[in-house]
Amino acid sequence: MFNLNFTICHIDHFTVLENLKKEDSPYVILDVRNAPAQVKKDQIKGAIAMPAKDLANHLADLDKSKIYVVYDWNGGTILGKAALLTLLSAGFEGYELAGAIEGWKGMNLPVETL
Repeated sequence: MFNLNFTICHIDHFTVLENLKKEDSPYVILDVRNAPAQVKKDQIKGAIAMPAKDLANHLADLDKSKIYVVYDWNGGTILGKAALLTLLSAGFEGYELAGAIEGWKGMNLPVETL
């Protein structure tokens, strides 16, 4: 048995948005909702669909020099937290997007239709 000693961290929308505008941004957004595109209907512009249930099997595809921002449906659901725990446990730097996609869309920030 081992003990992971870290705090679940959140990142705000504006920090993510400002960094995504930079050509050399280290941020990568992962949409970790476990649903097909026809159910999700949209995602944060530029996000990569990586369902939380599949994330552990795709860690080798991720770049450890990047900072991953995961999001779920809303702040009360657990997929974002589970995905973040997977990333942090594997030695990646990551954050959960505060307010999830619900908050992002509520602030009229860029989304794309799936």
